[in-house]
Amino acid sequence: MQSTAKNICVFCGSSTGNDPSYLRAAAALGEAIAQCGHRLIFGGGHVGLMGVVADAVMRGGSEAIGVMTEQLVEREVAHQGLTELDVQPTMHRRKARMAELADGVVVLPGGFGTLDEAFELLTWNQLGLVSAPVVFLDVNEFFRPLFEFIAHSAATGFVKAHQEAFAQRTNNPETAVRLATGHAPGQHLQADGNRVPQS
Repeated sequence: MQSTAKNICVFCGSSTGNDPSYLRAAAALGEAIAQCGHRLIFGGGHVGLMGVVADAVMRGGSEAIGVMTEQLVEREVAHQGLTELDVQPTMHRRKARMAELADGVVVLPGGFGTLDEAFELLTWNQLGLVSAPVVFLDVNEFFRPLFEFIAHSAATGFVKAHQEAFAQRTNNPETAVRLATGHAPGQHLQADGNRVPQS
């Protein structure tokens, strides 16, 4: 019998933010991933929301696989209790490796790095390099201005109308996991190296 376990890639902040609701949402997302029997793919850090998600997944009995650059490992921000730590030479290879491993993507609140990761995958969707929704867990409407920007980009002709659907949002962690894994089998982030850009 084929396993239904999926690899859920989570992009999120290396900080916790200034509202406890961000911490609660990160923990709830980790719990939802574990309850579904899925694995976590993430940036590998023990700090911020990254550490909260990973700890919740592992408390729930599921695996957490971190992908981190050599530089960040040397700065001692790597989570030491992970199922696996995949060390990559560059930030680009880190992002590409996370995409290769992932069956779906959920984005929690974060800063520039989180948005960089999310928008790179949205761009890869736009270019046809990958085919999977990028699901934003919209804690306290954190991403409302971002979705207003996406709608504005579509309204002004810079994003095609059908491409707006590449970015999805929900305020429910369980729904986020379902949306991230609900696309057609085989229509997900490719691991064969032929579609995910390499450096």
